[in-house]
Amino acid sequence: MFSIISIAIIIMMISLLVMILASILSKKSLVDREKSSPFECGFDPKSSSRLPFSLRFFLITIIFLIFDVEIALILPMIIIFKFSNLIIWSMTSVIFILILLIGLYHEWNQGMLNWSN
Repeated sequence: MFSIISIAIIIMMISLLVMILASILSKKSLVDREKSSPFECGFDPKSSSRLPFSLRFFLITIIFLIFDVEIALILPMIIIFKFSNLIIWSMTSVIFILILLIGLYHEWNQGMLNWSN
């Protein structure tokens, strides 16, 4: 018991030491205007390189990631079909897919799936 606690404390101390060392070494000493400006063939940039980020594109990306994870959750349901009770498997599958369809309907209703706007 004592050895497990001592090993845990040693691991925490090493982790803390590595995090402190990394934060000290990663600090930049000076912020130079020329180094932080975008490079455009040695000339001053014609327009701002910091364009506003499209929130719509970000939300569509998040929706894609959510549905990608949901597909990864659906695939094992096919594998466990042989090993589980048919009624429980059917109810679980129907409830899961119903939740996905309700979420899809909500996103469609909010206009998140329209590219034209």
